[in-house]
Amino acid sequence: MNLNSRTLALLVSLAVALVLTAFLALASYFSSRGLIAALVLVFVCCFLLIYLSYEALVIREIKNIYSSLEKIKKQEFSKAEGSSIFTADPLRKIKADIFLIAERKQQEIDELRQLQVMRREFLADVSHELKTPIFAAQGFIHTLLDGAMDDPEVRDKFLQKAANSLDGLDTLVQDLISISQFEKGVVRMEKQDFDAVQLVREVFEQLEQKAANSQTKLHLLDVEPDQKVMIHADPNRIRQVFINLVDNAIKYGHTGGNIWVSFTEGRKRFTITVKDDGPGIAQEHINRIFERFYRIDKSRSRDKGGSGLGLAISKHIIEAHRSFIAVKSELDKGTTLRFKLPKAKVN
Repeated sequence: MNLNSRTLALLVSLAVALVLTAFLALASYFSSRGLIAALVLVFVCCFLLIYLSYEALVIREIKNIYSSLEKIKKQEFSKAEGSSIFTADPLRKIKADIFLIAERKQQEIDELRQLQVMRREFLADVSHELKTPIFAAQGFIHTLLDGAMDDPEVRDKFLQKAANSLDGLDTLVQDLISISQFEKGVVRMEKQDFDAVQLVREVFEQLEQKAANSQTKLHLLDVEPDQKVMIHADPNRIRQVFINLVDNAIKYGHTGGNIWVSFTEGRKRFTITVKDDGPGIAQEHINRIFERFYRIDKSRSRDKGGSGLGLAISKHIIEAHRSFIAVKSELDKGTTLRFKLPKAKVN
């Protein structure tokens, strides 16, 4: 039986009224000693009634709150909502509020711990990615200083390798700056109308040699030789997206594989698809492939697996165009990435 404060007050008042009525009705039959004894009895009865009601209404509910707090301290949230025989609305609300606050704080703590882990991983990855080209260039230059300068062939070879390492370092730093700017929202898209088909053909030409090295074929689907797909976006940024997506498909694809790029026209936007028949991505990795420095194959070197920033930058660029990249992949069946871009404002 659940009793609130109003019901309990009515019951106590009724009990006190009955006791006093009985006392007054029988007062004329009592002697002086009887009156004292009756007065003591009424006092004891009233005391017990009020004490028990107070105990039921307040003390037990407070004990229940403390019990919930102890369970919350042990993170036993599923057991913290204990029920009481008596119900006091204000106290129940306090207990519910305490429980909700504790649960939210625990969620915040869990999120902070996760962010702390991600921060440590990010710092470790940045340190590793910066250290590799710096140590390589340092080794080549010190070798030259130790006497290899006298041999023109060795000197030119080592200088070229040191320059390549420093170029890679510069690219990495520029990518990190780009991501930081995207996250701060300070990068402005220079949007204009342009032909996306022509842009994809230029990207294919740029990556043609790399694709040929792995015998990968690049296909532009369902597009006539003179057909144009006019979209309104930042052409330089979208070029960067296509380069990253196609380059990733080449690096992680099978030898002799295929990569398809296609355009599907909608009412206001084109759906752009980049598909490959590579090894695919396991489900546990799909939600993390857009994280900075995340690599599915941890054993890959920077030369084979890249810095792990390409997809992160692509994600930010597409989001800056008020869209998103959808990923669908199955192991041994390839990967499909889709995103939408608005049509050109003037046909």
